[in-house]
Amino acid sequence: MNQKILGAILPGNSTVELREFDMPKPGHGQVIVKTKASTICGSDIRCIYRAHVGKGPEGYQPGMIAGHEPCGVIVEEGEGLRRFKKGDRVIVYHISGCGVCYDCRKGFYISCKSPLRAAYGWQRNGGMSPYMLCDEKDLIALPDELSYEDGAQVACGFGTCYEALMKIGISGNDRVLVTGLGPVGLATLMLAKAMGCGTTIGTDINEDRLKLAKDLGLADYAFNSKDAEACEKQIMEVTQGKGCEKSIDCSANNSARAMAIRCTREWGAMAMVGEGGDVTFNPSPDIMHGQKTIYGSWVTSLWRMEDLVEHLVRWGIHPDRLITHRFELKDVDKAYRLMASGACGKVAIVYPD
Repeated sequence: MNQKILGAILPGNSTVELREFDMPKPGHGQVIVKTKASTICGSDIRCIYRAHVGKGPEGYQPGMIAGHEPCGVIVEEGEGLRRFKKGDRVIVYHISGCGVCYDCRKGFYISCKSPLRAAYGWQRNGGMSPYMLCDEKDLIALPDELSYEDGAQVACGFGTCYEALMKIGISGNDRVLVTGLGPVGLATLMLAKAMGCGTTIGTDINEDRLKLAKDLGLADYAFNSKDAEACEKQIMEVTQGKGCEKSIDCSANNSARAMAIRCTREWGAMAMVGEGGDVTFNPSPDIMHGQKTIYGSWVTSLWRMEDLVEHLVRWGIHPDRLITHRFELKDVDKAYRLMASGACGKVAIVYPD
């Protein structure tokens, strides 16, 4: 008789169901990973948990085990492995690309256009289960210095932030503005600090998130952006009327995005990371006359993830500091409900030994 395992699926009506699945078996170039931690991403809430609204790469296939931010240890090997082996601690890059297209060859599985592309937790089973089937090519080694909870946040959240920060460039000369202080915004502040920026400013309409950014020592200034005009004045005041050299929007909110553009200093750079929504701004006064550059940035590549993991160890920083709540799989419904409320930092499902 096949061994059965539990997995959490998202019906799309703000509920979670635990169902039985067959224990997976690894094929050529595949492994079974025993999940140790799996964190919840905002895109899970936006595109799957409340309703199945995602299209294309964000189109959830009903019945798939959720969770695209998993980390664990290899417990079973398939044939033909080239790098990893049983007992290795690994992070799972959350997209499994075809591996041979232009984007995949650059390491950007996220941008793979092949019909073979499948995201863990979306089009193939993910980390909200004690075991998951993974392709070896999708794995990143987790150093001993990092916890499984650290590793779970690398692929999506921290990788996304790191990619954007590397695009705009960060140094000690820069004041950095981050709009939207959910887990991605908090991760952006943490990395900006580690990369040596001079001053960090965070904005959000949620007082709990503003307090968390201050309590964790991530934001030198934390302003409520419910009144965008007043918030913009505060930002300009603490930057001596010049604005921030670098800005990153993690809010996906029209007014916050526009504020981030306006509060970027002349000759500065801004990156848009937050998914969804729109933005309205006046090109001439808001970007052209100030010679500003705006970047779009979507997740990251495999090689950049390898680079990030090395730097997390070198910098001595731990993404698990952003986790405010931990649940076991049996309480996964509570975890998703809390994450959807926004009254938290990062939420993790952990799997005891």
